Amino acid sequence: MSSYSTSSDAYFTMLFMVTIVSLGQLVCAAPTAAVKYDQASLGNVRTTGNLNPYPDKPRITFRPDGTFKITVFSDLHFGEGPDTIWGPEQDSNSTRLMRKVLPEEKPDFAVINGDLITGENTFRENSTTLVDRINHDNQVNITHLEEIIRERQVSSFSYTRCAPPGVGGEGGPGNYWVPVYANEEGQHPVLILWFFDSRGGFSPGKNSTAVPDWVDSSVAEWIESETASMEDEWGPAESRGALAFVHIPPHVVQSLQSTLNHTSNPGLNADTLGQGSTQATTQDSDTGKDGPFWNALNKYIKNLHAVISGHDHGNEWCSRETAQNVIFCFDKHSGYRCMPDQSFGELIMLQIWWLRRILVGLWYSQSGIHVNDS
Repeated sequence: MSSYSTSSDAYFTMLFMVTIVSLGQLVCAAPTAAVKYDQASLGNVRTTGNLNPYPDKPRITFRPDGTFKITVFSDLHFGEGPDTIWGPEQDSNSTRLMRKVLPEEKPDFAVINGDLITGENTFRENSTTLVDRINHDNQVNITHLEEIIRERQVSSFSYTRCAPPGVGGEGGPGNYWVPVYANEEGQHPVLILWFFDSRGGFSPGKNSTAVPDWVDSSVAEWIESETASMEDEWGPAESRGALAFVHIPPHVVQSLQSTLNHTSNPGLNADTLGQGSTQATTQDSDTGKDGPFWNALNKYIKNLHAVISGHDHGNEWCSRETAQNVIFCFDKHSGYRCMPDQSFGELIMLQIWWLRRILVGLWYSQSGIHVNDS
């Protein structure tokens, strides 16, 4: 998924440029220049005595009043149905609504939590003019790494980056974290935003094969290593909060659906987990292979306030996973009528509000109107 600072008007220009590129140009844009990078050149930055992955970017901070707000867009699916009437209209409506919502909500940070585009409809010549890296984006003509490269080329306010080489498995380089400070003078972060690449889709080339659709087990060791470095540099983990984003929900979440209570877990619950693409892989032999990631996430990342996923367009509920005592939330879908289904309702954005380092609220907004508190 992608993450952006909203501290400058340039952010809005950048985001709309990226999304507008997807309107009507998906199958006819000019080829982009071929630029070769390796995963290491797009990854973590380490300097002596300074654990800072963004030395050349603005520091992300809380507001002077102690608040911090995140807007999450998920499953926008730009470029879907280019040969239909509803496809281009969907793209235009999604872009127009984003233009309206962002100035209204005024978030401090924006997250695109997967499936910004529908990669199945891309052509090799212009596939990297669209950015994101989740299951619909690893396809024959596009990979997550290529999308990260393109995103870094076009957006100076993007905080998306790669994990070190060897972390993330096949098709899953987009594992990273973003520090958030109390203020510009803060010596260490008070909040860490974690982003994990759940992969999926298909490998590139003529002999394309399915890519595993869960966070690779190599990420578990990386989480342990990164959190240890954070403690060495910044002190005990208990002094920092954390929030995690992963597009495809971990398999363990499937068990939550049968125990939902409409009073304590309000929100649409229209996707049955475990069926087709609504819950990672359908192969029983692969169930639980994201266990090392899930266990490391909850063991090493302290003060984890919530884990947020997209992918399941018809779900917008939150529930506590009791084994790890962590809150899990779906963020529904933000694409206008994406994969059209009247029962799934209209465009939804997840809003996350922090006050003095404490997560105080998550709510779903529709066209900038709050429609469901969780």
